[in-house]
Amino acid sequence: MRLRLRNTGDVVDEYRFETVGSLAPWTVVEPQSLRLYPGTTGTAELTFSPPRTPDATAGPHPYGVRITPTEHPEATSVPEGNLTVTPFTEVRAELVPPTVKGRFRGRPRLAVDNLGNTKLTASVSGSDNGDQLSYDIRPSNVQVEPGRAAFVKMTLKPRQIIWFGSQEDRPYTLAVRRSGVAPLEAAGTYVQRSLLPRWLGAFLSALVALAIAFVMIWIAYKPEVRTNATEKVQQAGIATLPPAPSPTSEAPKAPSADGAAPPAATETQQANEAGAGAGSDGAEKKETDTQERTAATAVQQRAAKDPSGPHICYRVYATGQGWSDAVCDGETAGTVGGGTPLKAVNIAVSGTHGTSSGAYVHDPASTNGEGHFPDPWTNAADGVDNYVGSTKKDAPNMLGFTINVDGGKGAVCQSAYVHNDAWLALACDEPGTGYDFTYAGTHDNDSWIEAVRLTA
Repeated sequence: MRLRLRNTGDVVDEYRFETVGSLAPWTVVEPQSLRLYPGTTGTAELTFSPPRTPDATAGPHPYGVRITPTEHPEATSVPEGNLTVTPFTEVRAELVPPTVKGRFRGRPRLAVDNLGNTKLTASVSGSDNGDQLSYDIRPSNVQVEPGRAAFVKMTLKPRQIIWFGSQEDRPYTLAVRRSGVAPLEAAGTYVQRSLLPRWLGAFLSALVALAIAFVMIWIAYKPEVRTNATEKVQQAGIATLPPAPSPTSEAPKAPSADGAAPPAATETQQANEAGAGAGSDGAEKKETDTQERTAATAVQQRAAKDPSGPHICYRVYATGQGWSDAVCDGETAGTVGGGTPLKAVNIAVSGTHGTSSGAYVHDPASTNGEGHFPDPWTNAADGVDNYVGSTKKDAPNMLGFTINVDGGKGAVCQSAYVHNDAWLALACDEPGTGYDFTYAGTHDNDSWIEAVRLTA
């Protein structure tokens, strides 16, 4: 840009130039001063050099040049103009971390950096070969100001569970899509671990093979059991046992103190004695039948029938209904869609080295719309009842509860039915990844759970 200056005064004067405004750091004036005689004209050149950074935002930028006469400093003037910076786009996308591991899910984050000088609007989507993963991306659309970054959270879930064997790599790609521009891709890897260790599969296979071999050997060779008692008696030629009494003979009675035989029991006394015995047995049986069947009772019975694997049994305490029947291994405890809130849950496990839980309940003093944990976690060993929540009349509604097994080293899965909502998706803890427990339910202070399903 050229700046033309004329001395309209009557003396020789020197004029100094100084740029002002947001463009001043990017502007150079040459020369920095002009000495003009009266009635003469001089020219200065302004050179603008905006950097290729987000600081030079696209659009018009006003600027000015302060001209100060040496002889008459009070006559300072500031001519102004506008410089339009053209837009440029530069986007960077990076997965943090690029590799995640898990059995049921992975939680990477995508960092989207806007290194251009215009606002960035883009959508994020995921894909992989073979459609082996599902993607939960939040938010799926982002708007990023120049020089800023946005973080997109996502949950990767494998569509099939690996029960045995070695871990498998699942490469995937996240694409940042903008209108009229080719997508920007960020590649990552989800390492899916097997649910059970590889050595356990080999051990079970060997155990089954040994069991089959034992059954086949038993069928092929059945031992014959013989006794020589009859042969020995026959060889002796005499009977070694006393003769049996005849049907009409009576057993001898013991003599009384006076030498007379004691009187025989009457029929009425015999009936009373028989009735007393029957009554005692009946009372004992009634007491056994009316004994409360807790989760510990149910899991002990389930483990006795099927000792091969871990089991989890549970029952719920609902408002106005009391304790439900104990169920096990993924069955439904509670009512679905009836609007009946749960107050407490009774849980027992076998084959998992114990369990721990904590109740998350309604908080009347909440200021953020969420409940709270009023009590510390409770725990119980295998085959022992663990109770979370409260069965008191004024106990708060249960919004959810935490649970783990083996101190967080074992796997446990859960699903809960939330009031006025639906069954939540099946979720499990992830031992060894920082997620050593799972949470069943909601955090909404105005909602509650009505039914649960648990598996170990």
